[in-house]
Amino acid sequence: MIADRVLAIWRRELENDEISVDHDFFALGGQSLIMVRIQGAYMDELDVEVPMDQMFLNPTVASISAYIESLGVPAQ
Repeated sequence: MIADRVLAIWRRELENDEISVDHDFFALGGQSLIMVRIQGAYMDELDVEVPMDQMFLNPTVASISAYIESLGVPAQ
C-alpha cells in the first residue's frame, strides 16, 4: 500500500513515529529541507517523481498517497 510506504518515509524524515496519515506536514514542523529529502525518497524508494507543487497541495500522507496512486505507481 502506497500510504504505508509514504508514512514510513515521513516518519523517518520528520523523526516522529507518531505521525498518522491525516497529520499535516507543515503543522508537524515540516520545512523545505525536509520536503526536499522526502521528495528524493519518493524517487529512490517509490520510483516516482513528485513535483514540489504537488507536495504543497497535498500536505498529508493520505492526500499525497492518493496523488501518487493516481500516477499509476504500483502499491507493492
